[in-house]
Parts: sequence; structure tokens; C-alpha cells
Amino acid sequence: MSNEGDILQAVYQIILDRKANPTDSSYTASLMKGGIDKILKKVGEEATEVVIAAKGGVRDEIVYETTDLVFHLLVLLGHQNIPPEAVYDELRRRFGKSGIAEKEGRHKP
Repeated sequence: MSNEGDILQAVYQIILDRKANPTDSSYTASLMKGGIDKILKKVGEEATEVVIAAKGGVRDEIVYETTDLVFHLLVLLGHQNIPPEAVYDELRRRFGKSGIAEKEGRHKP
């Protein structure tokens, strides 16, 4: 793989495949079958584990837990049919802007 985005795209494609072709042995398919609430619960759990790992300060634990969180975020995106490129595009849009100014400039629903 030539760059960091390639692995995220590869994982996302597998997630979409598991969504389209579920098997009983697939963890991803079980998340998809459980629906949005099951996926959101896992995202929340993994985010909490990242916080705990970061508080502990052990590099490897932070990496492992962050990887779990990113994976579950990709499952969420796949469930909602949002390609990772949408996130990349938003990051590019925000790049170089003040976080405070960018947040103030967002359209409120």
C-alpha cells in the first residue's frame, strides 16, 4: 500500500463486502445485523477505551485502542453509506483554518 489512506480504504471495502455478503463468522456482519444502535454502542465503548489508554500513557495500548476506534468508525461509515473520502474531504476543507473560526462558520440545522 502506497499511503496511509490505502489501508483505510482497503478495510472500508472489506466492511462493505461483509455488509453485502454477511456470514455467521464475520464480526463486521454481526455489527451490521445489529444495526445502528449496536454500532454506536461499540463506537462509544472504543472511544472510552482510547481515553482510558491515553490516561494510562502506554503507547502500545493507545495505538491498539485507537485502531479499534478507527475500525468501528469505518463500520459506522459503511453502515451509513458514507465513503471515507467524505471525511478526507472535510479534513482538507478544514486544514489551515482556525478550529474556533471553522466551528463558528458551520451551518446550524
